[in-house]
Amino acid sequence: MYNLLKGKKGIIFGALDSKSIAWKVAERAHEEGATFVLTNAPIAMRMGTINELAEKTGSQIIPADATSSEDLENLVEKSMEILGGKIDFVLHSIGMSINVRKGKHYTDSNYDFTHKGFDVSALSFHRVMNVLYNKNAMNEWGSIVALTYMAAQRVFPDYNDMADNKAYLESIARSFGYFFGRDQKVRVNTISQSPTPTTAGTGVKGFDGFIKYADEMSPLGNATALDCANYTISMFSDLTKMVSLQNLFHDGGFSNMGVSTKVMDLFVGDE
Repeated sequence: MYNLLKGKKGIIFGALDSKSIAWKVAERAHEEGATFVLTNAPIAMRMGTINELAEKTGSQIIPADATSSEDLENLVEKSMEILGGKIDFVLHSIGMSINVRKGKHYTDSNYDFTHKGFDVSALSFHRVMNVLYNKNAMNEWGSIVALTYMAAQRVFPDYNDMADNKAYLESIARSFGYFFGRDQKVRVNTISQSPTPTTAGTGVKGFDGFIKYADEMSPLGNATALDCANYTISMFSDLTKMVSLQNLFHDGGFSNMGVSTKVMDLFVGDE
């Protein structure tokens, strides 16, 4: 532990259970000296074990629907009351596709499902920052991070409409990040993580095969949830004060690979 976040205050969205990246971020933030509020949608809280995390990290929980500006305003106001001041860091770790959950193919989307997933997975990030920005709730040099995936740039067929959601999420980070940086000296970035066996991730069709493929393609292998948490902590710290508007790949090198020898070997016959 390096006390990287000593004295810092934050809000962490999306910790569902111990497999969640947000859960690992909360544990690491606590170890590095931060205090924070945990939040998730009421339905997600009933499904998960967030109370255990709150007890472990000495944190309070404020339920909030991230698609409701009213809920988010209440969350930010109460968080500042609980934490005793403005916010230094925020993690947006929210994603959901009803089309994926219901087995709807991308070429046969239910658009009501698409709209709901878009609202939860991407537009919620704009809502969160809108509330923080308009309430001037962030300290200068604060850091806002959202978790994403490189299906925003490349085709992964079974990732479905989540790919579109992530592309929009990354665009929001750049666009809102400009105004947040210019006006309030707050930095906004996204972290594009390796496929990770979270509760949400394992719901994607063919996930086991894909995670193995990514591991074989990456020179360093897949980054774990804990690895991602450590990277996120560095983005919350003062060591990265001048990093903003970036989509930061955290994937063991996968994003710059064309092919690896391990994958090529699968296609080379006996000579």
